[in-house]
Amino acid sequence: MSEQFINLTLDNLEHEHLCCAIADKKHQCGVTTKKQWLKDRLVEGHVFRKLDVKGKVFIEYAPLETAWVPVCGENFLYIYCLWVSGSNKGKGYGKSLLEYCINDAKALRKSGVCVLSSKKKKPFLTEKKLMTKFGFQVVDTINDEYELLCLSFNGENPSFTDNVKQMSIDKKELTIFYGMQCPFIPNCIEQVKTYCNNNSIPLNLIAIDSLQKAKELPCIFNNWAVFYNGKFETVHLLNESYLKKIL
Repeated sequence: MSEQFINLTLDNLEHEHLCCAIADKKHQCGVTTKKQWLKDRLVEGHVFRKLDVKGKVFIEYAPLETAWVPVCGENFLYIYCLWVSGSNKGKGYGKSLLEYCINDAKALRKSGVCVLSSKKKKPFLTEKKLMTKFGFQVVDTINDEYELLCLSFNGENPSFTDNVKQMSIDKKELTIFYGMQCPFIPNCIEQVKTYCNNNSIPLNLIAIDSLQKAKELPCIFNNWAVFYNGKFETVHLLNESYLKKIL
């Protein structure tokens, strides 16, 4: 592997790309929003590490205490996203990125590293198969489907918050909890709004714009969660075709 990895910093953030939304014009608003979000997170110890190429090869993680997810625990790192795609697959980049995160956790004297996954492979969630190869184990579950994986260094483990286990809300209309961490989200919101307006579908959008709101969510969440008829449906980002499947 001759290519070099780089970490985003306050000094290079403006001129570096965000991997998953490089050239697609419809996501440039999301890139701007994500970079603004990152400016506030980097000073908290948030890490965005990527391969120095024009491609989707990166890992993003943060101290669990400041991670915008409904997971609790002391002194862990939480992985938001580990993504290697296209021609970059099969070259050991995912392994290198994950090893970097684990070694970083050890250097920081953390208790371990955790990540949201699922029993069966799902889009927008870290694949369990890779994590178990590194010793990650299931430490908490929701509905025998979604799993919190952890590589513990000292026997301690994080857990989902109590609120997560509700996986339901009182509102019956299509309800989406969303953050601004993913650059795809602003465009997804516009697609959902347009479809719902054109088809007279009631829509309730709830912005998760603070750490407190993220920790108090009634469902699993990495940056997006969809409910319909009061029931949790998916963390899958929505476009028109996927929205039709839910409705």
